[in-house]
Amino acid sequence: MTGRAGSRPGPDSIMATDKKSKLKARLPRGLADRGPGDIAATQTMIERIRAVYELYGFEPVETPAIEYTDALGKFLPDQDRPNEGVFSFQDDDEQWLSLRYDLTAPLARHVAENFQHIALPYRSYRFGWVFRNEKPGPGRFRQFMQFDADTVGSASPAADAEICMMAADTMEALGIPRGSYVVKVNNRKVLDGVMEAIGLGGDENAGRRLTVLRAIDKQDKFEWSEVAKLLGPGRKDESGDFTKGAELNEDQIEVIREFTVEYSDGSFTSITPSTHMGLVESGLELKKAGQFELLEIEALVRKSGYGPDRIRIDPSVVRGLEYYTGPVFEVELLLDTKDEKGRPVRFGSVGGGGRYDGLVSRFRGEPVPATGFSIGVSRLQAALQLIGKIDTTPAPGPVVVTVFDRNRLADYQKMVATLRAAKIRAELYLGNPKNMGNQLKYADRRKSPCVVIQGSDEKAAGQVQIKDLIEGAKAAAAIASNQEWRESRPAQFAVAEDKLVDAVREVLARHDVTWG
Repeated sequence: MTGRAGSRPGPDSIMATDKKSKLKARLPRGLADRGPGDIAATQTMIERIRAVYELYGFEPVETPAIEYTDALGKFLPDQDRPNEGVFSFQDDDEQWLSLRYDLTAPLARHVAENFQHIALPYRSYRFGWVFRNEKPGPGRFRQFMQFDADTVGSASPAADAEICMMAADTMEALGIPRGSYVVKVNNRKVLDGVMEAIGLGGDENAGRRLTVLRAIDKQDKFEWSEVAKLLGPGRKDESGDFTKGAELNEDQIEVIREFTVEYSDGSFTSITPSTHMGLVESGLELKKAGQFELLEIEALVRKSGYGPDRIRIDPSVVRGLEYYTGPVFEVELLLDTKDEKGRPVRFGSVGGGGRYDGLVSRFRGEPVPATGFSIGVSRLQAALQLIGKIDTTPAPGPVVVTVFDRNRLADYQKMVATLRAAKIRAELYLGNPKNMGNQLKYADRRKSPCVVIQGSDEKAAGQVQIKDLIEGAKAAAAIASNQEWRESRPAQFAVAEDKLVDAVREVLARHDVTWG
């Protein structure tokens, strides 16, 4: 029998339409959802980092996640498109806006805009999410959290030395023992001197120079043979993607190898023209100036009791961002551990920074020295979790007040309010109250320490039942005899209604339940 024109579609056609139009739930690549355990661990880290930063006299400031693209500057991959490396869009006035790719460039804008109202040197810290429009991969996300501290307005090497000492203290405050981390220090003047010495000085070589520096920066991830490919013709990774190289010749690559590999002990042995090629003397002078600054920093940290086991000079440190102009720092974890599949894990760098004397100056037109440091909170949290230095187990759930009689909903809600007034996390069961078993299953899934039950008999007697879910789970798992059962604490007991708060507190104290 055929339907009339304009008649309602049958159930089969409705189901087909719904299936066809159903939206697929999917997380974009390079991003991650986070649960209560991860969030609590992050908050714990942030508080420990904040305590160290404030001990050093730094104060908080917050900048927005979106800035004008020209304010951020083109310090990521050097391309014509304004959104290369960053997520960008045009405002209704056709100006380009971008999600911040770090916390330093927005700080430079903030300082320049408020220059007349802040005290210099300006010592501040900030934390938040940053965004990179890059190819995601293992351990490489498009959104991740950083925690920065910066000193703006001081050219003193003591400012750089303080940043290094603070970075070391922060690692130990987070539970990383001495000997399991190192703060490595280099100077971009040293690196720029090497670049000039091999003929890559001047603005016309800025692109190749940046490619070389980023290649050197990969030494903590690749063997030298792979780094040499990035310095030369280019490198193809396991996925088949090709990264264009700096196209240096063999002599130039060898000079860089000698500097970054053979002299990575901080000895600063000079590369002489007789070694490989006719090197530019001005490059060697720039290199010497950078070395002198490093020796000043080294003297300051040693005088303060920070030995080479905590802070050391390392010419292999580069830092990938282009705006660094002097000393650069990097914190590397030296821990030897394995992942859940037993594979060796190398954490590498979990934070870094350096001096960026030209970043604020872009807005001011006058020299404004600055130095700072950034901790990769997301990356460091993963490392701390793997070595057992931070707990990502979710906190216990709230006490659940069950609904035995739906006509007495107000009574149950009053119990919840009473518990909350006593600073006890509590919630009213909001599902279908028809089945008490389902309510208890819900409380178990919420990891509730206990539930409150009051039926008509308890109400008439002026009592409530407290069911200790933690004790009940222990009993179910461990009791091996009737004797053990008789000697165990009761998993469910009755108390007077006006003793509800005291009884719940007793259960919480018994199991050392706290909520942060």
